[in-house]
Amino acid sequence: MPHTSGYRWAQWGDLNAFFGLMLDNVTNLVILTGILVGVYGYPAESVYRLMIPGTALGVLVGDAVYTWLAFRLARKTGRSDITAMPLGLDTPSTVGIAAAVLGPVYLETRDAVTAWQVGMAALMIIGILKLALSFLGGWVRRHAAQAGLLGSLAGIGVTLLAFFPMLKIFSAPVAGIASLGIILYAIVARRRLPFGIPGAFLAVAVGCLLYYLMGGLGVLGARAAAPVLELHPALPLPTLGFLDGLDRALAYLPIAFPFALITIIGGINNTESARVAGDPYRTRDILLTEALATMVAALFGGVAQTTPYIGHPAYKAMGGRAAYTLATGLFIGVAGALGALSFVIEAIPEAVITPILLFVGIQIVAQAFVESPRAHAPAVAFAVIPAVGYLVLTHTSSLLDKLGPALTLPDAVAADQVILRALGNGFILTAILWGGMLASLIDGRVRTGAAYALLCALFAMFGLMHSVSPAGSLYLPWRLDNPIVWHITLGYALVAAFLLAARMARRPEELEEE
Repeated sequence: MPHTSGYRWAQWGDLNAFFGLMLDNVTNLVILTGILVGVYGYPAESVYRLMIPGTALGVLVGDAVYTWLAFRLARKTGRSDITAMPLGLDTPSTVGIAAAVLGPVYLETRDAVTAWQVGMAALMIIGILKLALSFLGGWVRRHAAQAGLLGSLAGIGVTLLAFFPMLKIFSAPVAGIASLGIILYAIVARRRLPFGIPGAFLAVAVGCLLYYLMGGLGVLGARAAAPVLELHPALPLPTLGFLDGLDRALAYLPIAFPFALITIIGGINNTESARVAGDPYRTRDILLTEALATMVAALFGGVAQTTPYIGHPAYKAMGGRAAYTLATGLFIGVAGALGALSFVIEAIPEAVITPILLFVGIQIVAQAFVESPRAHAPAVAFAVIPAVGYLVLTHTSSLLDKLGPALTLPDAVAADQVILRALGNGFILTAILWGGMLASLIDGRVRTGAAYALLCALFAMFGLMHSVSPAGSLYLPWRLDNPIVWHITLGYALVAAFLLAARMARRPEELEEE
C-alpha cells in the first residue's frame, strides 16, 4: 500500500466498519446459497467450488481498488480522515440472479455446470453493460425514470428481500426473531449499543448462540448439530466457460440490463453522498472499478456483481478509514479461495442472518418513496406490483416442482400459471416501464407516457417482458401458439393510442403546459 504522510488509514473505527461490511457480503453469500440449494435443489458443493471463489475474488479486487483510491485522495487533498468507498455484493441482483436466472436454468436442465455457465455469462453481460454505462453516467441519471427504477427496487425489497427472509426467520423463530429485534434496534432505528458493539455482529452472535444452545438441547423441536469445519478449497481460476452459457444468458438480457443500470445510478448517488460527507471521489473512477470487479468475477467463475454500497457517511461516522475495505476484501477473497466461506455459510443459520437482508429490503423500500417526488408515490407503488407477481410465480413453481413431474395440473390451474408467468417474467423491466409511464402521466407528459406504453407493447411482443415461456426466455411471437402474447401487445398499443388521442383532445393552453 502506498505511503501517504499523515493519513491515518487504520484506526479503531475500522473494526466496526469491517464487521458491518464483511457481514453484508457474507449475508449475500448465505442467501445466494440458500436460494439455490434450499429452493431449487442446486448441489451445495457446486456453489462452494464453482461460484463462490470467483464471486469472492470480485469483492477482493473491488475493495482493493477502492482502498487505493482512498490513499490517492488522501494524498491529493492532504487530509487524514478520508474514508474508502465501501464495496460488496449487490443484494438485489444477487437475489434476483439466483431466483430468476440460476435457479430456473437448473430446474430446466438439471445440470449444475450449465446453470453456472449461464450465471457467469449473465454476470459478464452485466459487467460489459456497466463498463459502457460508466461513460454515460450523467446522461443515464438525467433521463432514467426515477420512479420506475426505485419502484422496481422497492418491489425486490418487498418480495425477495422481505418475504423470503421472513420465511427463514420463522423457520427458527426463537433465534430468528431475537436477531431481528437487535437489527431493528441497532441498525434500523440507529440506536447505539453498549460499548459501541456493531449491531450486525451482535445480532448474528446472539442468534447463533440461541440457535445452537437451544437447538442442542432439543428445545427448538429438532436438535441443531454443531457445524463441522469442512473446507471446500477452490482457487479462483480464469475460465472461458461463460462463452458456453452465452446463448442462454442472452435470453435473460431483460434482467441483466436493469440490474446494470440500477447499480450504475446507485454508484453515482453513492459517490455524491461521499462527496457531501467530505470525500470527493471521481464518479467515473468509482463506476469503472465496480464494472471491472464485476467482469473479473465473471471471468473467474463468479455469478454475483459487486457495487459501491450505500452508507459511506455511516462508515465514516463509525471512524472507518481505509483498513476496513482492505480487510473485508482480503477476508472475503482469501476465505473464498481457501473454502472457509463454505464453513461460515453453513455455520450461520439462515434464520439468524436473514434479518440483515430484511433490513436492506426495508431501506430500499423506504428510499424509493423518500427519494422520489411525493407526487410520484403512486408510480412507485405501481412499479412494485410486477415483483409481487414474480414472487407468487416463484413460490408456486417451487411448490409444484416439489410435488413431482408426474403431477397433472387442472386446466384452470395451468391457465393461472400462464398468467402468472406473463405478469412475473421480466418483472424488473416491467416495473421500470410501468413506473416511468405513470410518473410521466402524473407530470402531464402524456406523449412520454404513450411512448412508454408503446415500448411495453414492443417488449411484450418478443418476451423481453411478460414472457409466457416457462423459463422467461425471448421468442418470435408468430412462432407461438399462445394468443395471450398478442393480447398483451394489443392492450398496451391501445393504451398508447388512447393517451395520444386524449392529448389531441386537450386545449392548446394545456398542451403548452406539457
